[in-house]
Amino acid sequence: MRHQWLLLGACGWVLLVLMFVSKFISFKTVEDYRKTPGHSWAEGDAKVVKPVSLQSPVKQTETPSHQPSGVPTVAEWQAVSEKRIEHLSAVCKNSSLRNLTRVSISKFVLDRIFVCDKRKILFCQTPKVGNTQWKKVLIVLNGAFPSVEEIPENLVHDHDKNGLPRLSSFSPQEITERLSSYFKFFIVRDPFERLISAFKDKFVKNPRFEPWYKHDIAPAIIRKYRKIHRDSDLAASGLHFEDFVRYLGDAEGRRRMDRQFGEHIIHWVTYAELCAPCEINYSVVGHHETLEHDAPYILNAAGIDQLVSYPSIPPGITRYNRTKVEHYFSGISKRDVRRLYAQYQGDFQLFGYPTPEFLLN
Repeated sequence: MRHQWLLLGACGWVLLVLMFVSKFISFKTVEDYRKTPGHSWAEGDAKVVKPVSLQSPVKQTETPSHQPSGVPTVAEWQAVSEKRIEHLSAVCKNSSLRNLTRVSISKFVLDRIFVCDKRKILFCQTPKVGNTQWKKVLIVLNGAFPSVEEIPENLVHDHDKNGLPRLSSFSPQEITERLSSYFKFFIVRDPFERLISAFKDKFVKNPRFEPWYKHDIAPAIIRKYRKIHRDSDLAASGLHFEDFVRYLGDAEGRRRMDRQFGEHIIHWVTYAELCAPCEINYSVVGHHETLEHDAPYILNAAGIDQLVSYPSIPPGITRYNRTKVEHYFSGISKRDVRRLYAQYQGDFQLFGYPTPEFLLN
C-alpha cells in the first residue's frame, strides 16, 4: 500500500513538471515569433502569414508619364526619360498619324525655341505647362541674374529685354549646328487639361492684362461658333468653353481665323506644331505631371544642376486633375469632344497620354 502511494506521488510530480515545461515551451514559442522580423501572428488562425516587405518592388500599372512608384533615383528617371523618347520616336514613324505629328521646322517653330549659347541649351516653349520658370532658369544661366527668385515677372515675358535669343534669329548654318549639338528639351502636359488652362488664363482671368484675347479673339470665335448670339454683346458676354472647343475642333474653319490671331494661338496649338518633335531630336521631354522629378533630372542631364536651381514646386500642383477636366467638358456634346480629340490625337499619342474615353464614350 505504501509503495502504491509513493508511485502515485511520483506520477503527480512528473505531471506537474511536464505541465510547467509545456507552459514554458509554449510561452517561449509565441514570444520568439513576435520578435522574429518578417512574420506576423494571425489571431484566431493557426496559419502564419508573411507580409510583403516594404522594400520589395511592386509592379504597378504604368502611368501616362511612364513614372516609377515612390521617389526615383537618377538612374530610374533616366530610364523613364529614355522610354519617353523611344515612344515618341515610334509614334513619329506611324504613317496613320503623319498629318498630326509631322511638322516642318518652319520659322514658327524656330521662334518657339530659346537659346542659351553659354551652356549649349535649346528650350522649346510650350505655353501653359510652366514655361515661365524654365525661362528664368535660362536667364540665370545667361548671367543676367544670380537666381531665379530675383527675376521680375514682367521681364520674363518681355522678349526684347530678357536676353533670351530665339533660334530663328541665327543663320541657317548656325541653326543647324545648334540643333545637332545642343541639349534640347521641352515640357508637355495632358492636352485637354492644357486647353482648359489656356482658356482660363486668356479668356477668364487674364492676369497679364492682354485685352486682345477678350476684345478681339473671343468675339470672333463667338460670332462663328456660338449657335445663338447678339452681335452687339459679343465682348460683354464672354467666351464659353463650349465655343472654344468648337473653334479648336474645326480644323478647316479655323485656319483663316488663326492667321488673323497671329502668334496668340501658341497657347492652344498642338505640341507638334510648336516644337516639331518628329523632326528635331530632343534630348528630354519632361511631363508637367511629374515635374518634381523631371526638373532636377533635366538640370542634371544638361550639366547645370550646380549652377542654377528650379523654383520650388508646391506639392500636388502639377498632378492631373480628372475632376476638373470632367467639370469643364460636362456640357460639351460628344460630337464636339470627338472632333476636338481628332485634332489633338497626335499629342496624346506622341507623349503617351491615354485616350480620354470617359469623355468620348
